Amino acid sequence: MARALARGWGEPVMCSDSGSGRAAALAAEVGGGAVSNVEVARQSDLVVLCHKPAQLNVVAAEIAGDVKAVASVLGSVSALELARAYRPAPTFRLMPNTPVEVRKGIVCYAPLCDPDHPVNVELEREVLALFCRLGSVVTLDERLLDPATAVMGVGPAYQSLLAEAQVDAAVRYGLKPEIAARLVVETMAGSAELIAHRNYDTLTVRREVTSPGGSTARGLDALERSGVRGAFQAAIDRVCGERS
Repeated sequence: MARALARGWGEPVMCSDSGSGRAAALAAEVGGGAVSNVEVARQSDLVVLCHKPAQLNVVAAEIAGDVKAVASVLGSVSALELARAYRPAPTFRLMPNTPVEVRKGIVCYAPLCDPDHPVNVELEREVLALFCRLGSVVTLDERLLDPATAVMGVGPAYQSLLAEAQVDAAVRYGLKPEIAARLVVETMAGSAELIAHRNYDTLTVRREVTSPGGSTARGLDALERSGVRGAFQAAIDRVCGERS
């Protein structure tokens, strides 16, 4: 996720890692430098946490005294846990998905609602503007963050699986893989734009394509009979269930 964010912003970054060499590779790609955690904190106006959630307290103990502000994309760390680890520095909990790399991402923001940790409204506006450059920012109650990320966070993997399945099916009927992939992926991209243009009214878009008894109707019937809706419900149940 750190790489996707940095690529999306397209600006030099100060970054660090635990010795994997990824920070140096990222700095070589987008500009900036690979330095220690403490130097990242000292040289940055905003530190974006992309480490493993279990490392929250270890990293905070190292840099909390030097950070000016913190944005976290750690999946299972609540806004309150984050604020307590980094007090008195202002903190922000966000969950992006990987299309931020091409500035087509979704970023869910869960504001901290705690009188002991008042929000710096001006800084919040600046942080959200930074993430808005990567796509769309959606503000949610924190209790809804898990089901939201069970849709948008895992969504790129699901959409990739759907694309693979359609490409494989088309190849069995004689299309070359590269042609099938282009047809499928560009259709998915165009359909997403169309649905958004229709104010996210998926039913209207589906009906516009579907003639009674036609080929689209037959295909949709096959998908329904194969349990496409149940499969997606089972997937979100599994993802949310693992997090609860």
